[in-house]
Amino acid sequence: MHGAGRDLNLNGGSAMFDTGNTGFMLLATSLVMLMTPGLAFFYGGLVGRKNVLAIMMQSFVSMGITTILWYTIGYSLCFSGGEGGIIGNLDMAFLHGIKITDAVAGHSGLPVLVVVAYQMMFAIITPALITGAFTNRVRFKAYLIFLVLWLLFVYFPFVHMVWGGGMLQQWGVQDFAGGIVVHAIAGMAALASIYYVGKRKVAESGPHSIPLVALGTGLLWFGWYGFNAGSQMKVDAVTGLAFLNTDLAASFAGPTWLLLAWKFEKKPKFLGLLTGAVAGLACITPAAGYVTPAAASVIGVLAGVVCYFAVYMKNKLGWDDALDVWGVHGVGGTLGVILLGVFANWHVNPAGVNGLLHGNAGFFIRETVAVLGASAYAFIFTYVMLRLINLVTPVRVTDEEETLGLDESLHGEVAYL
Repeated sequence: MHGAGRDLNLNGGSAMFDTGNTGFMLLATSLVMLMTPGLAFFYGGLVGRKNVLAIMMQSFVSMGITTILWYTIGYSLCFSGGEGGIIGNLDMAFLHGIKITDAVAGHSGLPVLVVVAYQMMFAIITPALITGAFTNRVRFKAYLIFLVLWLLFVYFPFVHMVWGGGMLQQWGVQDFAGGIVVHAIAGMAALASIYYVGKRKVAESGPHSIPLVALGTGLLWFGWYGFNAGSQMKVDAVTGLAFLNTDLAASFAGPTWLLLAWKFEKKPKFLGLLTGAVAGLACITPAAGYVTPAAASVIGVLAGVVCYFAVYMKNKLGWDDALDVWGVHGVGGTLGVILLGVFANWHVNPAGVNGLLHGNAGFFIRETVAVLGASAYAFIFTYVMLRLINLVTPVRVTDEEETLGLDESLHGEVAYL
C-alpha cells in the first residue's frame, strides 16, 4: 500500500488533522468494509440453494474474528518494529501507546487510528476470498481455526514485509493496494485448499441466483474505489489516477471475458461479464497508482484474457475450485504484480519507479520473484496447515452433511423456505 507502508512511521506525533484527508480515508475505510458483505452476496449467489448461508457466514464471521485479532495483536505484528524482517513485534498490541491525537508521520493530517481501521478492513476480506474455493465442503469449526492461523502465519507476515517496513519493502518491492498481500496469496491458498479438501461429492446445477452475484459484483466494484484510491492515504492527483485506473481495468476486463465466453461457449453470458470485471479489479490492484490510464486499460484486457483461460485450464484439469478463486484472484493478482513490473511509470507517481518498458528490468525481476515466492509460500503453508487442523478437528464435512446441504446440517438454518 503506497501510503500505509513505505513512508509511514505509524508512531507519529500529535498534530492538527487535515479534515479533508481524514474524511476521505474514513469514507475509503467504509467502502472497503462494504466489500466483505459484497463478497458474501457474490459467493452466495454462485452456490446452490442449500449452501447459501454457510458460504455467506464465512465472510461475515471474518468481520468479527479478524477485527478482534487485528485489535489485539494483528496491527502490531504488521506495523510495529521488525524493520527489514518478516514480522513485527507486539509493542502495540491492543493499540498500546497509540493516542487518539497521534498523527501518521509523513502524513501529519491523518490520525493513526484511521490507518488502523483502514488496514483492518483489508485483513477482514482477504481470508474471506479463499472460502469460495472450498464451498460446500468444510466444517465451520475447522474454518474458524483456519481463519485465525492463516491470518497469523500468512497474511500478517506479508503485510509487514510489503507495507510495514519489512524485507520485501526494503528490497524495493511495490504493491499499491494488495496484489501480493491480498489476491496472490489468497488465490494460492485457495488452490492449496482444493488440493487438500478434494472435490465435491454432490454436484450442483450452477449458480442459484445470478442477480445475487450481480449485486455482489456491484458492491465489490463500488468498494474497490476505496480499496485502491484509498491506498494513496490522502487526496491528491494519484488518488484520482488510482480511482480512474480501477474503473478502466474492470471495464475493459469484463467485456473481454464476455467476448471470449461468447466465442467459446456460444453465448454472451452475464456471469462471464461479472466474473471478468472482478478479474480486472484484482489485476489492477497492485498497479493502480503507479501506471497510466492507457496501461490500466491494457492490464484490464490482459486480465480478461489470462484469467478466462486460467479458469478454462482449471476446468480441464478437474480442479474443483468452486467459485474460481484461484483463476480470478490468484492469477489476476499475480498477473497484476508482474504487469506492474512492466508498466510502472515514475512520471505518473514520483513515489514509484519505472518498470521494464521504461528501462528498469531490475524492478520487473523483483516484482516477479516476490509474487511467485509469496504464492509458493501461501500454497505450501496453507496445505500443511489444513493437514494439521484435521488432526484437531475434521476439516471436511461428511457425505451426508454435504448431501443435506451445509446450511441445514451445520447451522440449522435455511435461506429459502
